[in-house]
Amino acid sequence: MLLRAGIEAASIAAVFGLLIGSFLNVVVYRFPKMLERQWAAECADYTGQPVKEEEPFNLVVPRSKCPHCGHAIRWYENIPVLSWLALRGRCSACKKPISVRYPLVELVAGAFFFLCGWRWGLTAQAAAWAAFASLLICLFLIDMDTQILPDDLNYLLLWLGLLAASVGWTVPLGSAVWGAALGYGVFWLIFQVFKLATGKEGMGYGDFKLLAALGAWLGAPFLLAIVLMSSIVGAVIGIVLLIVGKLANKDIPMPFGPYLAGAGLLALALSPATVPLLLPFAFPFG
Repeated sequence: MLLRAGIEAASIAAVFGLLIGSFLNVVVYRFPKMLERQWAAECADYTGQPVKEEEPFNLVVPRSKCPHCGHAIRWYENIPVLSWLALRGRCSACKKPISVRYPLVELVAGAFFFLCGWRWGLTAQAAAWAAFASLLICLFLIDMDTQILPDDLNYLLLWLGLLAASVGWTVPLGSAVWGAALGYGVFWLIFQVFKLATGKEGMGYGDFKLLAALGAWLGAPFLLAIVLMSSIVGAVIGIVLLIVGKLANKDIPMPFGPYLAGAGLLALALSPATVPLLLPFAFPFG
């Protein structure tokens, strides 16, 4: 009976996750463009130039369109996964391919929502961890595409982590606060030492904020494990990109944010309680 109830809760969460995954695709595509518009407007204002008037562009408007022909996506062409399969991965108007990444993101989001629903039921705690996964998926893909980790998403992840800790859904609040502080501070120190030694910047400030956010969710003792798991994730991503030929140009810098975001998703997939058993050496203080 309990098993059946758990499966039902997880399945409902998974359906909701598929819908959220469709929205995450919008966020990943539009949010960097929204930032570019904002920065352009700020630069124009700072230099006394007229701000270019443009059509509204945010996470709600305009309607989604085919990037090839501009065909407006109808509602029945936007059903997660099913529409992509029904259209055979092609635009209904121009027949150009639709990236397989869209249904993959929806499936990944659905899988994490299923996992959260299975572990915590249809509860606020499950919703909090599902939000954790959703934000990390967005940060992972945005940084891969643009080498930008938006402050808005990093700070949202950070504050949600602290709030979740404050109501007892994750780790003790003290551990969350120290995790955030040390996560930022350690990477900031490494950044400064590397810059002094080489004259180059080894990572961006967004990486500091992302590790701080992960520390807020998982706690200070988890920081070393996060860094170790990010190395594993980075190795896997590097191998995949080499196979598909996207690392042929060795001069293209690889962002570190996706490795950190991937480590956070891996920790959730394995269960934060399981990670210390798999990586005991990463928890020297128990």
